[in-house]
Amino acid sequence: MTPISCKVEGMHCTSCAMSLSKYLEKKGMQDVHVSFATEEVSFTAPAGADSKEVLQGINQMGYRVVLPEDKAVRQPIYTTLTFKFFFCLIFTAPLLLHMWVNWSWLHNPWVQCALTLPVYLTGMWHFGRSAFRSLMNRMANMDVLVALGATAAFGYSFVGTVVYGNSDYMFFETTAAIITLVFLGNLLEEKSVKQTTTAIAELAKMQVTTARLINTDHGHEHIHEVDNRALRPGNCVLVNTGDKIPMDGTIYWGSGHINESMITGESTPVSKQEKDKVIGGTILEEGSIKVYITATGKDTVLSYIIELVRQAQNDKAPMQRLADRISAVFVPLVLSIAILTFLGWYFIGHTPFAVAMMRSVAVLVIACPCAMGLATPAAVMVGLGRAAKNGILIKGGHTLELFKDIRQVVFDKTGTLTTGKLQMGAYQFFDMTDEAFRQIVYSLEKYSSHPIARAIAGLWKGAGEVPLQQVREHKGLGMRAHDKAGNEWQLGSFRMAGGAATDDSHNLYLLKNGQLAGWIDFIDEIRPEAATMIQQLKTAGIKPVLLSGDTRRKCQELAEKLGITAVYAEQSPEQKLQQIDAFMKEAPTAMVGDGINDAPALAKATIGISLSDATQVAMQSANVVLLNNNLGTLPLALGLGKHTYQTIRQNLFWAFIYNVVAIPVAALGLLNPIVGAGVMGLSDVVLAINSVRLRYKNVL
Repeated sequence: MTPISCKVEGMHCTSCAMSLSKYLEKKGMQDVHVSFATEEVSFTAPAGADSKEVLQGINQMGYRVVLPEDKAVRQPIYTTLTFKFFFCLIFTAPLLLHMWVNWSWLHNPWVQCALTLPVYLTGMWHFGRSAFRSLMNRMANMDVLVALGATAAFGYSFVGTVVYGNSDYMFFETTAAIITLVFLGNLLEEKSVKQTTTAIAELAKMQVTTARLINTDHGHEHIHEVDNRALRPGNCVLVNTGDKIPMDGTIYWGSGHINESMITGESTPVSKQEKDKVIGGTILEEGSIKVYITATGKDTVLSYIIELVRQAQNDKAPMQRLADRISAVFVPLVLSIAILTFLGWYFIGHTPFAVAMMRSVAVLVIACPCAMGLATPAAVMVGLGRAAKNGILIKGGHTLELFKDIRQVVFDKTGTLTTGKLQMGAYQFFDMTDEAFRQIVYSLEKYSSHPIARAIAGLWKGAGEVPLQQVREHKGLGMRAHDKAGNEWQLGSFRMAGGAATDDSHNLYLLKNGQLAGWIDFIDEIRPEAATMIQQLKTAGIKPVLLSGDTRRKCQELAEKLGITAVYAEQSPEQKLQQIDAFMKEAPTAMVGDGINDAPALAKATIGISLSDATQVAMQSANVVLLNNNLGTLPLALGLGKHTYQTIRQNLFWAFIYNVVAIPVAALGLLNPIVGAGVMGLSDVVLAINSVRLRYKNVL
């Protein structure tokens, strides 16, 4: 199985993307994703398949495959939509002018034919080739309708001019206007749709910068400016005030304040000291630091974020699949209606041939299958892009649709509703020295990934350690091990202590051979944004639930401060899974956790939401990742999901109602083909503009 990712230039409508997708599936490719807006194509070639032959087939279809390793080639000006539109406009304007001015030379059929011919040839080179390719792949696209409509009008006019030389047969201006107005519509659509992908573009711009590489020679540091893409893990760089952090790394000298807003959405600069991690692409607003590079290229956080957003935008939401099925039969249906329109008006309505033909052409050019294909991805791309700019990674359009159904949000306690940055409180030990107590506690906790364990390991690392054997972590309870002397040590919650302890007010209990040997208290502050966030959820009709492995007393204290009434304390990971399952039987449920310890519950919930410090491990554990570790963005994530779904519904309604109304109007002879071409060209623009509104509207 070989994964292939590339850009494919030349797709100018969603029907092109569908045609390309069908071609790849017909060739046996798997996991096919084709995005018209971003011009990105990805698929997996099964074992034994010739991927080069498949890519060559895409080129033969008239598109241009650009692989990641290919050098950028500037597109010739004459191949752009802008050039084609203005080129056609130069010849079309005089043809339309003749309807209002009485210049005899403009009414000459051969003059009109000469003015129309360059427009027609340009249109056929663009729309005709695309139409032919789509028909060869048995996937008729919108260009089939445009090419047939323009060809019918031009052919009728040309034959009428050659045979009769009569103005009654001249519809050259209709031919030119159809092609020019559709070019205008495609141009506006291209510019509008590009607005929906600005989030990725802005993130991608952050990836390229210069770096001050530090080389050490005989104890002397030499600094050279290099392209950051030349950096490798292990390099050291100097970053001064105003510079971008060139790649992910760790500060080994200096301190400063770093603006991480483009990645986390947090506007306030973050203070960074030695040993703190920094993210490539963020900006050092104040200070001077030296950074040890730990990740470059595709391994950086920024690259991973961009890739996640791209994958999410390529993911088809359920409503999009419905639109795709309708679009697949749309063009044949419109062709049938156009033929019936011509036959009905000519044989039953007894209208002249030219009138029947023009009404048939109006049906062809007013129909717009692209609107249905664009309705969902345009809204999804804007919603995902706005979320990414605010430090919210949403994995897939299907997740956005699930947000609308969420009726309760389940929260873990430590590191989620609390800061997770634990500070050591009081501790007590029995029948041992302070040093021995700290050594055995550190030796046990260094094997655990729990926030409390990480805090202890960081604080008491210098105390030394005790060699331990048979170290085991019991999720939700604590650690268990034996020393060389054969003593059994246990360190964990009140539940692990069992009958050895009677006071449940402490965080950790140390047991030696089943007897209480000490306890530790930690101070864990409530997140400052937690109370406001809980109130926003309750106002929106969403029930907050606290689900924690901590003691009942501590959970109740926290719940009372935050206004949470549903509390489930002292829950093991297995019990958490059971509770999530029970919650989901009541209503669609989101689970918010730290992304590591709560991974099973996050995977089980309707939507798993992970708070993280922008690590790839945490990103992979949930449907949604809050990169800034800020619960305050949770209502925004829920609101974006809800409003994106509303925008999709609005877009689909417009796309369907436009075609349902416009096609019968054209078939009844109430629409001029020129007006029809103009309205069709603007239909996609309306959807794109409605989608772009998501970038600015209030969704809370």
